[in-house]
Amino acid sequence: MKVADFDYDLPPELIAQEPAARRDGARMMVLDRAARTVQHRTFAELPDFLRPADLLVVNDTRVIPARIFGRKAKPGTGGRVEFLLLEEVAPGVWDALMRSRRRPVPGEQVILDDDLAVVTLLAEGELGRVQIRVESALPWLEVLERIGQTPLPPYIARKETTPTQRAADKERYQTVFARDPGAVAAPTAGLHFTPEVLQRLATMGVAQTAVTLHVGLGTFRPVTTENVRDHKMDFERWWIPTETAAKVQAAKTGGGRVVAVGTTSVRTLESAAARPEGFGAGQGRTELFIYPPYDFKVVDALLTNFHLPKSTLIMMISAFAGYGFVREAYRQAIERRYRFYSYGDCMLIL
Repeated sequence: MKVADFDYDLPPELIAQEPAARRDGARMMVLDRAARTVQHRTFAELPDFLRPADLLVVNDTRVIPARIFGRKAKPGTGGRVEFLLLEEVAPGVWDALMRSRRRPVPGEQVILDDDLAVVTLLAEGELGRVQIRVESALPWLEVLERIGQTPLPPYIARKETTPTQRAADKERYQTVFARDPGAVAAPTAGLHFTPEVLQRLATMGVAQTAVTLHVGLGTFRPVTTENVRDHKMDFERWWIPTETAAKVQAAKTGGGRVVAVGTTSVRTLESAAARPEGFGAGQGRTELFIYPPYDFKVVDALLTNFHLPKSTLIMMISAFAGYGFVREAYRQAIERRYRFYSYGDCMLIL
């Protein structure tokens, strides 16, 4: 298939710039793959579409305040430098993106805001990537909590972000089940959940379990090839605990559905299943790229947000629900003025 096959026209005003007033107040489009029907509901009605013995699989990654700023340490060159942390590849060593009017060269140092840490540029890579070493007297995550900013996607393009909005983003661009720090973007389908919704699901017999995939640049990197199959995904790290693997296998054998919350949960589950030994507990680095046609081995249902045109995420959704069905669903979403992308509305595919 061609990448252009996954394009669509989205009015800019439908790109959500702020989250819904309530996490569970988002609209939810419900797609039934067998009946080929579309319903327009709200996320708070999610329990109406699940049943006892179903298993909800969430991604418990936690977004770190990965945007950091500093000034060049070299005398007379103290220009501003911005880093977006991507992945810690060794203790204190990070892959990152760097932005600066005059780029530092390997060996140069940057003093971070409030003089809390020193960054040394180790090497430059492709597409703006760099490798840096960070040194601080304080624990690094504590430094990030003090001076880092939430790395919102570029399509959340406010003219100005106030301190109140930054504080709100820090809370709302994080799921209520976030536990394991390491992501540079939220698994956004999970943003709709509240403790109340989770409790309702548990009361009716829907079990919950967690996987971890630290969302990185690969999830959002634009597809620049003409043919879909020529695109190469960036690696992302995943973990599946023994308890989670057992719950997934029990749901599959007990007549329940494995309901993945977000494309990152899908990628984790299907990456584990793609190993020679098959699905089970473990960890690894995946570059799995899911696009039509694809034989899903674990996931039976999916909750997801609305995704960018020509993105790997809309390709995955098309593989799960069917290319034509997804095209029609997106047409209806635009016609009915759904809110799109990270802070937008969601879609449940059964």
